[in-house]
Amino acid sequence: MAKVVAVIPSRLASTRLPEKPLIKIAGKPLIQWVVEGAKRAKLIDKLVVATDSDRIAKVVDELKTECVMTSPDITTGSDRVWAAAKDQDAEFVLNVQGDEPLIRGEHLDELIAPFLKDSKLNMGTLATALEVSDMENKNVVKVIVDKFGSAIYFSRYPIPFSRIQAEAPVKLSQKHIGIYLFRKSFLQKYCEFGPTQLERAESLEQLRALYMGEKIKVISVPWDSWGVDTPEDVQKMEKVLSSRK
Repeated sequence: MAKVVAVIPSRLASTRLPEKPLIKIAGKPLIQWVVEGAKRAKLIDKLVVATDSDRIAKVVDELKTECVMTSPDITTGSDRVWAAAKDQDAEFVLNVQGDEPLIRGEHLDELIAPFLKDSKLNMGTLATALEVSDMENKNVVKVIVDKFGSAIYFSRYPIPFSRIQAEAPVKLSQKHIGIYLFRKSFLQKYCEFGPTQLERAESLEQLRALYMGEKIKVISVPWDSWGVDTPEDVQKMEKVLSSRK
């Protein structure tokens, strides 16, 4: 049995960036950057791309990576991941966002490692330092954690509110990086539970797990990453990735 299967959900339709996974950034399709980053992880036993598009599947096939075709009617990344992972013989399922071209193998290994040692962990994610300039940015998700490193809450809003200026929220928050590791048995429960009012309010799917009463382990890493959601993101990413070539 493979211990860890990584799934990259990649949907062709995008409201803000049409055909986003196929957009060329620094000479490569966006999905290629993500696949290559994930392949550098040492603790992943198998990598799969879950898509609804033959065009994306063709690019993935050229990268010699397994591709699973999923229904275009699936609306969430986690449900697409589960559709691809449910028949995989694995203990853990890693959800690697298909629009995060800066993802590193180190990101994924740091998230996976604690789960291989602790049988009580069912879900985990990543965070990094939050810049003051991002505190009011609703596209940057903030997370606060407890003393054990578990998430207390995620929000697009600056959290926590502080009446004491010396304890500004930016000192107490971290920037969330949208990579998730699930114990496979919990991912099934998570998807079967269905969307909640809380996650719809923030448009943050991970809030479903907190609503269910599950702990989310948050691993802090020194490497930032961000998704590509707007034309401005594409321009910004072009500069960053061109320097890596």
